[in-house]
Amino acid sequence: MHMADALLSPAVGISFMALSGGALALSAKKLKESAEESKVPLMGVLGAFVFASQMINFTIPGTGSSGHLVGGILLMILLGPYAGFITVSSVLVIQALFFADGGLLALGANIWNMAFYTSFVGWLIYKSIVGKKPSQTRISLAVIIACVVCLELGALSVVGQTILSGISELPFKQFVILMMGIHLPIGLIEGIITVGVLNLVYRIRPGLIQESLGIKGREADALSYRSIAFGFALSAMVIGGGVAWFASSHPDGLEWSIFKSYGEEELPLSGKIKQKLAQVQEKISLLPDYGFKAEESEEAVQELEGESWPNISLGTSVAGILGSIFVLVIAGGIGVSIARLKKKKNAGNS
Repeated sequence: MHMADALLSPAVGISFMALSGGALALSAKKLKESAEESKVPLMGVLGAFVFASQMINFTIPGTGSSGHLVGGILLMILLGPYAGFITVSSVLVIQALFFADGGLLALGANIWNMAFYTSFVGWLIYKSIVGKKPSQTRISLAVIIACVVCLELGALSVVGQTILSGISELPFKQFVILMMGIHLPIGLIEGIITVGVLNLVYRIRPGLIQESLGIKGREADALSYRSIAFGFALSAMVIGGGVAWFASSHPDGLEWSIFKSYGEEELPLSGKIKQKLAQVQEKISLLPDYGFKAEESEEAVQELEGESWPNISLGTSVAGILGSIFVLVIAGGIGVSIARLKKKKNAGNS
């Protein structure tokens, strides 16, 4: 669901940068007031896990489309809404800056569509269903509903943002039906996968999930946070380094919807601001589209990729591992910084 700059006008793009920036500032403030030092390492490793997981597109049967995990619901449950929002936002920033996944102008809109809804609307849905007595059944139901609702909200926002931007190439009625329709199964699949991950975490450390609801966990049954952190970090390296080769080659839900509405998977980039930002992004992207910068023509690359599956690529592995490390450092660094600020404030008040 990563939007390209071609889908937004500068006014809409900047507006959502301001909205997302405000939400990030508020989240940092709230997190500083309530940060638990034991969860700080999880911001980095869970962000790395989500970054790697987003590289794996899964095919939506019978559609010719694919989807990928957003990961916001998972992080919201394990970290809380504020830390989850900051962590998913960190993933999206790294993707845009170093891998040209999502436009620079569209960064604020992408954060809003993929991080804001999953972190805050998802939190309200999850908390209301799970209640004060979490069980695996309630958690599973809440996760699936939250994933579906939040992905549908994100898809609807994409359509609204393009309409506000005056993108006439994408007819509203057709585009909204396609976007909402294709993101329904994507949300269901994400929900099922998230349930699987959370059930594993629940068996290892139920307190981690209970604490996010303000319920004191049972420490006697639990492994340390370091064990959980190590497991997610190792999973990120394995997924980014090799499992990503098995990603579906079908266009994702947004690209598929654009193709069905417009005839191409991307709209032409117009306007000096967008073109300038595209040039900047091209210069700073280390591994655009999660691979080495191709020396062959685009047609030759596409033909080569179409001949084999899995797409075994050193560039993909490097991108997966390097990106995971970037997110681990950035998100983890933010968490550590917030925890230190809280310590200084508490020390000053004592």
